[in-house]
Amino acid sequence: MWHWTCHDESGAEVEAPDLVKGQSFPNQSDAETWLGQSWREIRDAGVASVSLHEQGRHVYGPMSLSPAQD
Repeated sequence: MWHWTCHDESGAEVEAPDLVKGQSFPNQSDAETWLGQSWREIRDAGVASVSLHEQGRHVYGPMSLSPAQD
């Protein structure tokens, strides 16, 4: 299963907000689609970045939740 962990501005892992807690996904695509739909709410809950994991393996991250600058 795939899941996200949350980080603060310094990159330290923090407790996930309720929106993220317990979320797991059968594949990377589903995890990334969910994040694409939920990142603003996660950011508004105080999370600065997230990392993706699969069954204990770090896949990538931390990835910033700040909107891209033009």
